[in-house]
Amino acid sequence: MTTGVRRRMGVEERRQQLIGVALDLFSRRSPDDVSIDEIASAAGISRPLVYHYFPGKLSLYEAALRRASDDLAERFVEPPEGPLGARLLRVMRRFFDFVDEHGPGFSALMRGGPAAGSTTANALIDGVRQAAYQQILSHLRIERPPARLELVVRSWIALAEATALLWLDGRRIPRAELEVQLVHDFAALAAVSAAADPETAAVLRAALAGEDPADSPFANLVAGLVNLAG
Repeated sequence: MTTGVRRRMGVEERRQQLIGVALDLFSRRSPDDVSIDEIASAAGISRPLVYHYFPGKLSLYEAALRRASDDLAERFVEPPEGPLGARLLRVMRRFFDFVDEHGPGFSALMRGGPAAGSTTANALIDGVRQAAYQQILSHLRIERPPARLELVVRSWIALAEATALLWLDGRRIPRAELEVQLVHDFAALAAVSAAADPETAAVLRAALAGEDPADSPFANLVAGLVNLAG
């Protein structure tokens, strides 16, 4: 008969296990409501051993936040193929997948969790926003956008964050509808700026050149505006 023996983990392996356990718990409840005792129990180790790998809950939370921020940044990566609107819609679906999976942790981070205001937390959040910004610029095929277009992209990223937080507070609007709405919001913001700025207009024309409007969510927006005007 074989007797099961618990394998001893190396330092880095144990750290990664604790980060994964903490991230799972933070994803289901606000980090403020998760104790070190719960994390230790879920990891199958003692409370003092958690402190052997992390000085405290804030340190562990920041490590979990770092992993989550890397994951979130990757959700904005999308091959530059097909209509721009369809690409943005796929990005929004993956973004809301993350929000859905990490709801309480996402909400706590944006509204003020245990690491809110810390240098590490702020740097990670800013890093995700900058990664999203760079990805959107890549879809627009530009590296140095005109000032109005930069404002559009950064404003849209902030709008996506705010929309996700409102959605988490009761989920009163179907998620799929909000994903499409955010794509339409991007188009509307860009169109308003393009109407006043020839540089922005030129970038948008180039980004949309050769696309079949029928394959893009933008077509539904145009149709809806035409019906509204009528």
